[in-house]
Amino acid sequence: MSTRDGYRLGFAPQDIDARAAHAFLCGAYWCEGIPLAVVERSIANSLCIALHADGEGQVGFARVVTDRATFAYLCDVYVLDAHRGRGLATWMIDTLLAHPDLQGLRRFLLFTRDAHAVYAGHGFAPLATPQRGMEIVRLGLYLQPTLSP
Repeated sequence: MSTRDGYRLGFAPQDIDARAAHAFLCGAYWCEGIPLAVVERSIANSLCIALHADGEGQVGFARVVTDRATFAYLCDVYVLDAHRGRGLATWMIDTLLAHPDLQGLRRFLLFTRDAHAVYAGHGFAPLATPQRGMEIVRLGLYLQPTLSP
């Protein structure tokens, strides 16, 4: 656990508030409408970090999908608007990237619509060979009424 200026970061399962993460993520452009059960399952199967403000609970979050040996994917990163502009996202990402389980990885990916400059400061760069990559994208998946967790 790490503390700074009335904030603390934690990796322990008891530090992660899935309901708080869901409250933000269900409105995020990349996973709009995501069910709580899916957020809970994603947290259970990822390396997560939570940012807490004294007296306010969880105000930021990030998770990494990883095999903890060769590959990682950084996703679901947020800091609530009221807490932005204080370097908290940078602190959270720096702390996450320093985690012992994320050292020596061959590839670390992320996708962002508008925070390229934030991540560039942590060593992320555009894909060197984007022509090699492929994906399956299911936009609006969580907005479909037939989805079951």
